[in-house]
Amino acid sequence: MSRRIAVIAGDGVGPEVTAAALPVVEAAVAAGGGEPLAFDALPWGSRYYHEHGRMMPEDALERLAGYEAIFLGAIGSPEVPDHVTVWGVILPIRQSFGQYVNLRPARLLPGLTSPLRDRGPKDIDLVVVRENSEGEYADVGGRLHRGTLDEVAVQSSVFTRRGIERIVEYAFGLAERRPRRLLASATKSNSWAYAMTLWDEVVADVSVRHPDVAVAKYHVDALATRFVTAPDSLDVVVCSNLFGDILSDLAAGLVGSLGVAGSANLDPTRRHPSMFEPIHGSAPDIAGTGLANPFGAISAGSLMLEHLGLAEEAALLTRALERACERPETRTPDVGGTGTTASVAEALVSFVRAA
Repeated sequence: MSRRIAVIAGDGVGPEVTAAALPVVEAAVAAGGGEPLAFDALPWGSRYYHEHGRMMPEDALERLAGYEAIFLGAIGSPEVPDHVTVWGVILPIRQSFGQYVNLRPARLLPGLTSPLRDRGPKDIDLVVVRENSEGEYADVGGRLHRGTLDEVAVQSSVFTRRGIERIVEYAFGLAERRPRRLLASATKSNSWAYAMTLWDEVVADVSVRHPDVAVAKYHVDALATRFVTAPDSLDVVVCSNLFGDILSDLAAGLVGSLGVAGSANLDPTRRHPSMFEPIHGSAPDIAGTGLANPFGAISAGSLMLEHLGLAEEAALLTRALERACERPETRTPDVGGTGTTASVAEALVSFVRAA
């Protein structure tokens, strides 16, 4: 029996990179002898919003709960306010399904060039572990006296000991499985006297259970500088929701382009489906040009296969991506290539089958 995957291709370049990535994922599963995957397309997103006044149907979460995983292309359209698109699809799925881990690896692949002078693949290989369920993206707040000079907007962050502890515990466990066993914690406790002091205290408490991991605390502004000046000093970086969002985009830029980075929204308990997506947005400025980079979506596919227990199939995708980076014709223009979305995807399928 095939394993069922929900596919929300979404908006902008989302359908293009999704259409490019899924055949590569299927080729890897076939080459590795894994159980086939069945992809069910769900036409939700900004177009659905224009037709129905909402980004997903009312029973969307109930329907998604029956799948083993969710593959997301991109969400967002210039015609729909960003907070409507994000709170209409992405955040409800993350929060309702307990996807409290947002995993965002950033590794400079051989053949790609970092914007950092004199930095190569040996210098940039890190993972941002972002808290994904609360923090600065908690839906707490409101606006008063709209449209007047007395208008007030209040946006509150929510940090719980349980929420911090579980993401920090996951990050320490990941660091233990990596050769360098380094953990950096992003904080701002010099100015956030309540939330971030709690964050620091929990990190210190959890560190006692992981004596083999070297942990360092950085204020987030100093850590952003370190990403640029000393990326080789970083391995696993654990962050709150907002800090992780920003730093992981910076990390993707350091490894060549937002277009190369994939991410996983994980429920480590596996009670609910996890969701996999490239970290780039819908990029409406290049939608329809055939130039969108499918690497990020394929990297997300690799993370999905690994989560589904198909480690060798996931490794096939990674090796195919490494091979594609070697030649300009199998890269898109954002990473110095001459290929198109479709031609790069076709080459990756052939690389997987030849492995």
